[in-house]
Amino acid sequence: MKSIRLILASTSPYRAELLAKLGLEFEALAPNVDESAEENESATLLVSRLALEKAKALSDQNNALIIGSDQVCVIDGQIIGKPLNRVNAIEQLLNQSGKTIRFYTGLAVYNTATGQSDIVVDTFDVTFRDLTKAQIERYVDLEQPFYCAGSFKSEGLGITLFSKLEGKDPNTLVGLPLIDLVTLLGKHGLSPLH
Repeated sequence: MKSIRLILASTSPYRAELLAKLGLEFEALAPNVDESAEENESATLLVSRLALEKAKALSDQNNALIIGSDQVCVIDGQIIGKPLNRVNAIEQLLNQSGKTIRFYTGLAVYNTATGQSDIVVDTFDVTFRDLTKAQIERYVDLEQPFYCAGSFKSEGLGITLFSKLEGKDPNTLVGLPLIDLVTLLGKHGLSPLH
């Protein structure tokens, strides 16, 4: 079989760090996709669509398996994206204090050689401690999680915000479900163990 390239359709250093755990050589390229939700689009449909759009945005790459991923969190039935600034991050965390929220992470693998694509959505539940505004402000000022869905970095100090985490793959919370990814890559003949 001709050697196939592995491409991560993301410039997120967190996703790249996760993918590196698999020991496979890969390139990370920006997919340049509008991440806006469509009217009445559910969280599952949104992350599925965006993960695939990100992967297919790089379809001009020859003989490649392209990985696309997208994540949102849902609080009180509302889809919440990245806060983008301090005020929004504090507001999101105040809304999450004492609650359990669900993260939806869409994962797509697109094979440019065959045109085949596979998509899965993994969920992960996060239960927050009861947090004071002062604790939230201190956290936001220390980690500045402005480009993270839910306004925290679970791989850093964000872990102090939680009372419980539930899901099949802790990597899902950071934004790249590796358990599902190994399965999808295997469908295309690529395995970290070969």
